Formats: sequence, C-alpha cells, structure tokens
Amino acid sequence: MQLPTILVLIGLAGLFAAITWHLRGRAQTRAAVRAGYFHAVAPEFSKLRQVVADTGFPRVSGMWQGDTFDLQAVPDTLTFRKLPALWLLVTLPAPLPVRGTLDMLLRPMGTEPFTHFMQLPTQIATPASLPPEAVLRCDDPTALPDADLVARHVAGLDKTRLKELVISPKGLRIVWLMEEADRTRYLIFRDAEMGATALPPAQLRPLLTALQALRDDLLETA
Repeated sequence: MQLPTILVLIGLAGLFAAITWHLRGRAQTRAAVRAGYFHAVAPEFSKLRQVVADTGFPRVSGMWQGDTFDLQAVPDTLTFRKLPALWLLVTLPAPLPVRGTLDMLLRPMGTEPFTHFMQLPTQIATPASLPPEAVLRCDDPTALPDADLVARHVAGLDKTRLKELVISPKGLRIVWLMEEADRTRYLIFRDAEMGATALPPAQLRPLLTALQALRDDLLETA
C-alpha cells in the first residue's frame, strides 16, 4: 500500500474517532440535561423521590402544600405529520367521591403515548360548556361529575396547552404541552431534541393549584 493511501486512511480513522467522541459527548450531555428536567421545581417539594425512565426523562413524586403529586415528562416523537412534543403529566393521586372515570382529551390523534383514553368503553357527547375540540370517554355514563363544575375549572386553563383532564375515583390528572420540537431543525435535520431547559416552577404551580381546586370542589359537591 502506497504512503499517500496510508496517510488518507489514518486521516479518515482520526476523523471517525473525533466524530464518535463528539457524538458520545453530546449523548452524555443530553442524558444529563434530560434527567435534570425537574431540578428547578424540586426545592418546592418535600419527600421527593425520582426515577429516570427509559426515555431519559425523570418521573418524580413529592409533597406540595400538603398533597402528594406525581410528575412525568413524556416525549412524543412518533406522531405522523406532527411536530414531536414534550408532555407534562401532573397527577394528584387521592381518593375521590366519584364512581367512574371521565377522560377529556383535546384534539385527539389516536397516537398519544400517555393516555388510556381509548380503553374507556363509552364516548359521550361533549357538553356545550366544555371546549368543542374536546372528546369525552368514560366507563360509566351514569356516574359523571357535573359538567358545569368541570367546565369552571377547565375555563381557567390555556386550551392550546391543555391536552387531557382525567377525573377518576383514584385521583386527577392534567396533561400539558410543555414544548414542541423546533420546526426548521426537525424538518431539515430530523432533530427532535426537547427539554433543554428545566421545567420552570412558575409554569408548574398553576397546574398543581388547578388540581387541588378541582379536588376540593368535587369533595364539597359530594
């Protein structure tokens, strides 16, 4: 093998090693950033517990103003003809005086990775007081909470970000759109990286408060 050829091969091997090293470093940085998605809100909770899911994003549980909440960050990168999204699941697990589960899903695509919406057997008409883009399913049409009560609480939430509200005997859940992938980077490079900035406490608090207020109203009504 001639010397120029050997030098070219050595150069290509060095370039490949440099690219591999760079990509490995980016992967490690991305993993650390994703795992720290709830770091900014962590000081607001007591008895905090955290695990990191297979997606690299964390799931945490802790007490906030006397109630235990569960937080999950769920990336959705598989929806066809839609920008990848990062969803925040805020759950207030607490026994409630309702006999059935009501699931309100806004703008359903049928591919949402975070919901059991389609497992509920009965779809019901959307009351006029609720957003027209909402679809409702339940497991017992005779055990629904008052539609006007639900509407009062939904009215205070940003409908462009609200994706799902679940009311069940075991507790409440809001699913919230936190972020969509950058359109240009995704269309050109298929770069769907999200969650580069930790969840701001100011964006989380209204959701925690909304679930507490809905819980209190359901208890008072019962």
